[in-house]
Amino acid sequence: MKVTLAQTSPKLNRSNLQSIIGVINDIKEQSDLIVFPELSLNGYLLQDKLFEDAWDLGELSELEELSESIDIVVGGAIKDSNVFRNSALYFSKGKLISQHNKVHLPNYGMFEEARYFKAGNIFESFETSFGKVSMLVCEDLWHKEVHHDLISENPDIVIALVASPARGFCDDGLEIEHKWKDIITQVARECSAKLIFVNRVGFEDGLGFWGGSCFLNESGEVMNSLPHYKEMIQTIEI
Repeated sequence: MKVTLAQTSPKLNRSNLQSIIGVINDIKEQSDLIVFPELSLNGYLLQDKLFEDAWDLGELSELEELSESIDIVVGGAIKDSNVFRNSALYFSKGKLISQHNKVHLPNYGMFEEARYFKAGNIFESFETSFGKVSMLVCEDLWHKEVHHDLISENPDIVIALVASPARGFCDDGLEIEHKWKDIITQVARECSAKLIFVNRVGFEDGLGFWGGSCFLNESGEVMNSLPHYKEMIQTIEI
């Protein structure tokens, strides 16, 4: 199975969809699955732009069509009746087969997600051509009860869509990266599952996102990783 990690730098506008489509067209013949970061359709610091820039699922028909050739995971701000969701979307075989709405919305320090988004309330897995998959969005993975839910779902692959700003600089790197490494290593081992972690890069209003996207095997070993701060599209064999 070939998986493409799309460590991108989304803009705070709707041009991201066409950029994503361009990336998919470039690699769809050489990969089975492509994974983009959290809110890759929108950019992170949407605030009131959310009311203009959130997507109706019907506007993403081009991703449905492209998923005839390659499975696609993308993050976006999605309109849901009268509310907005921070969602991970999985497209396959010409349709949307799963939507995970971020359950744990951070609302402290630099984060204001709970002010703009409505939380989801469920973690679940779904069948794909590559086995059972569970998707999570960023903060979801920081909560122990979520780990218990994942273990009970028993997925073959865990996909984490992330928009993690760089913070906590130290002599041996980033404290936030060390914390993330501990979490995803634990989840991969607990679930005995492959884990795909895709974090964005780029800057928004003083926030710099560090990247470091990676793939872990079922033992929690990092088998492939991408560099810090650099936009990169890389296909790996898992």
